[in-house]
Amino acid sequence: MKIELIKEHVHDVLKGTDFKNIGERKVGKVRDIYTMEDKIVLVSTDRHSSFDRIIAHIPFKGEVLNQISGFWFENTRDIIQNHVISIPDPNVLVAKKCSPLPIECVVRGYITGVTGTSLWTHYKDGQRDFGNFVLPEGMKKNQKLSEPVFTPTTKSDEHDRPITPAEIVSEGFLSQELADEVERVAIALFKRGQEVALSHGLILVDTKYEMGLDENGKLTLIDEIHTPDSSRYWKANTYDERFSKGEEPEYFDKEFLRLWFKDNCDPYKDEVLPDAPAELVAELSRRYIEIYETITGKPFEHDFNTPIMERITKNLEKI
Repeated sequence: MKIELIKEHVHDVLKGTDFKNIGERKVGKVRDIYTMEDKIVLVSTDRHSSFDRIIAHIPFKGEVLNQISGFWFENTRDIIQNHVISIPDPNVLVAKKCSPLPIECVVRGYITGVTGTSLWTHYKDGQRDFGNFVLPEGMKKNQKLSEPVFTPTTKSDEHDRPITPAEIVSEGFLSQELADEVERVAIALFKRGQEVALSHGLILVDTKYEMGLDENGKLTLIDEIHTPDSSRYWKANTYDERFSKGEEPEYFDKEFLRLWFKDNCDPYKDEVLPDAPAELVAELSRRYIEIYETITGKPFEHDFNTPIMERITKNLEKI
């Protein structure tokens, strides 16, 4: 989709929903979640979150995230069952109810990152033994690991805590049998993701999965999968050259909008934030669409003839 067309529709965004007939609503960062008796309805909005608040609304973002997840759910169902019942609208996923596991499944294929929880930060500070794997001496930032590694965390509103598979069992989060299955499935999902992404010119660097148990106690993939909001992607064709020069890989970059806010206000303290510049919003939208098209191999299509809420309302009649 051309940037000019996106600019024309920079204000045609889905900021939120308030449907009265599909269950109780809970508002998440990006999605509105409606809980019905036997299923949940996930509506992906165009909200863009950073600094623990909404900083902008990005045209088509909700459609992109929902449809990328749909693509990956379909392409991994032979590895693990997922919660998808139907995708009746580009912004909507209807899912079966599951009981979420109390851990987040993080898988990494490269040693990278700058945050306090990143593999590279710990490695740079001298850590080599990570509980369920040991890394060799002499690794460089952004280097590929010999095998993907499982680095789960606890779930907390305040701060997620890294936890080893052994601690998951010893601290009573999961049984040994379930913990082993979760790790096996997470690694298999990640390898499939890397394989498909590479065939489309992308490197899946790291990601996180949410899993739960269905009504029969069977492990089920829930939430989202391999979206640019839950995963890190690099461009494959320039990785080797950039790594050999010690340069950062080319990556899907959302950071420029975050940096604009840091430069133009105090996004943690200011009660009201300035509006993001329309050209930056349009550029971020274009990047979301580009990664959708790269991952799926299909052109992004949007119904410009029907207002978004009217379309979703009509499509929800099918569920």
